[in-house]
Amino acid sequence: MPTAATTAATVITWAIAIGIIFVGSRMMWAPQAAADFGIPGTRTEDPATRAWLAVLGGRDIGYGLFLLVALIGGDTHLRGWMMLAGSLVTLADALITKLSGGPAKAYYGIHGGTTVVMAAAGAVLLLS
Repeated sequence: MPTAATTAATVITWAIAIGIIFVGSRMMWAPQAAADFGIPGTRTEDPATRAWLAVLGGRDIGYGLFLLVALIGGDTHLRGWMMLAGSLVTLADALITKLSGGPAKAYYGIHGGTTVVMAAAGAVLLLS
């Protein structure tokens, strides 16, 4: 029987999976919405920037789908490992945003916060 912590971590995993698919979709189909994700001077009208955002959007959609597959067909430990692996991606996003001169709210709040939540949920799932 799952504990309250395991259930909460699973709900967080569902939210992250659906959220990252949504974010990736917006980057691909409404790239101007991605301008606030942390890298200053992002010119969404530039075709090269739009291509870069499409790549990021595809990556995010893919990670979200991987999490959904683990949620639907995997066990608790697989979900935990997937969340821990995903937290490294969001950590890299935070570092890239910081090193690119992005605002603190983006690298600490958006990317860093997601990293902490994913790592914590992953640890709970692994320890369940």
